[in-house]
Amino acid sequence: MRIISRQKAIYLVITLGACLVVAAVALNVGWVILNWRQEIKLFLGVILFLAIIAGLVLNTIFLVREIRRNEQHDSFINAVTHELKTPIASIRLYLQTLQRREVDTAQRREFYQSMLVDTERLMHTVEQVLKAGEAAQRKRPAQLFPLEFNSLVRECLELARTRHHLQPEALEYSESLNGSSSAEVAGDPEELRTAVSNLIDNAVKYSPDHVRIAVELEVPDAEHVVLRVRDHGVGIPQHELKRIFKRFYRVAPRSLSSVKGTGLGLFIVRAIARKHGGQVFAESEGLGKGTTVTLELPRSVE
Repeated sequence: MRIISRQKAIYLVITLGACLVVAAVALNVGWVILNWRQEIKLFLGVILFLAIIAGLVLNTIFLVREIRRNEQHDSFINAVTHELKTPIASIRLYLQTLQRREVDTAQRREFYQSMLVDTERLMHTVEQVLKAGEAAQRKRPAQLFPLEFNSLVRECLELARTRHHLQPEALEYSESLNGSSSAEVAGDPEELRTAVSNLIDNAVKYSPDHVRIAVELEVPDAEHVVLRVRDHGVGIPQHELKRIFKRFYRVAPRSLSSVKGTGLGLFIVRAIARKHGGQVFAESEGLGKGTTVTLELPRSVE
């Protein structure tokens, strides 16, 4: 209901702005007809008219953006609340069970393992929110270290297999180093590890039916390293390919209501890529046809 009301508000603002522009045009045309012989008044009137039109257009754009931003903010709050509440409720249930009745050793270990998984989910959510705050500052890392990016990618792949309980064939990895022994870049290891993990986690998240992800690392020349993460999941409409990197933005939340997340993952990836002098972009042929997200980094940051 809230989304519908905000859509109505957007339509109302646009309609009101259009009506004001039409009224201003009609008023100005009438004024020009009455005063067409008075050049100075005519000139000043046209300037004032253009200023009024520009103000109305800018005001309408600002209001629509604010309404959409508030809507995204509310979606983010709901997503974060769900991401925090669900594991907390699970941990509480396990603890209450352990407190109220005796359980055998095997079941107790199973409870402990489930609580650890829920705790990791909580930590991941908190870290995403904190990293999004840091990413918004758009400052380059204080220290850059030379590191083997291909080794870092393989570490992230193993972590993703463990975290999402994936079979080895679910994540395919290939690399083309163009004659180099390694894909070395200069960067912050933790931030780059976060960016790569977010790309893989996002691909897994939006492959609800069957996880089949190809991770490709390429060194096309002496100055760049390119990482591609290709999934065969839900895909992305063409008009949303650039918007998915905005903060709080999530693709098709109604049709994918069961997908977990805060809408911060790709925003963090883009911020980290920019900090390191690189870029990230997405490609998709449409809904149901999978997505390829490409992260391009320079071999060194000036």
